[in-house]
Amino acid sequence: MPIELEQLPMLIVLSSPSGGGKSSVCRALLAADPNLAYSVSVTSRPPRPGEVHGRDYWFVSEEEFCKLIEADAFYEWAKVHDNYYGTRRDLVESMLNEGRDVVMDLDVVGGLTIKKMSQRAVLIYVLPPSLKTLEQRLRARGTDPEHVIQKRLRNARQEINFAEKYDYVVINDDLEKTIATIRRIIEAQRHASRHQRVKITGEDAEYPLVEPKQ
Repeated sequence: MPIELEQLPMLIVLSSPSGGGKSSVCRALLAADPNLAYSVSVTSRPPRPGEVHGRDYWFVSEEEFCKLIEADAFYEWAKVHDNYYGTRRDLVESMLNEGRDVVMDLDVVGGLTIKKMSQRAVLIYVLPPSLKTLEQRLRARGTDPEHVIQKRLRNARQEINFAEKYDYVVINDDLEKTIATIRRIIEAQRHASRHQRVKITGEDAEYPLVEPKQ
């Protein structure tokens, strides 16, 4: 093929308020698309029931997290809800080098940091249909005490204001529709010129080019 398109791997950032549904969206995207890889974040918070070290998060102590900060091991990191969260630089770069698009489940601080760092970033914000629905989802988890739920709801009001700084915003009122919409966004971005490199090969590489007239 004389003209080829080289796909440049993307950093796909998903953000939402706690309870907004981004974790469910991430799992569905990864199950449906083998070219997606997931960046497992590092956190200093304790695991919730059912969470697995290395699958859901890399769970470390606050002391261990601070040592990783000092070693410049993170792509980005932040303190959210009284706990530290970060993205390991070596893990992300390894997946990008394999040519895979990397899905990142981040808060708004981390998402906007990635956007500043890389032209390969695509930011998608997942909104709940209402704050009442968000509260219902948080309570349905059954994992957080009342004061934590109230803090997450207060933070949600602030975080939602950052949605307009993202590339795409999707309201998650129907999980299957939300997943389908985000899959279409990813597929469209794979054809965006900033995520592709045009290569002229074979006989066409020697074909004389004419500069366009002004």
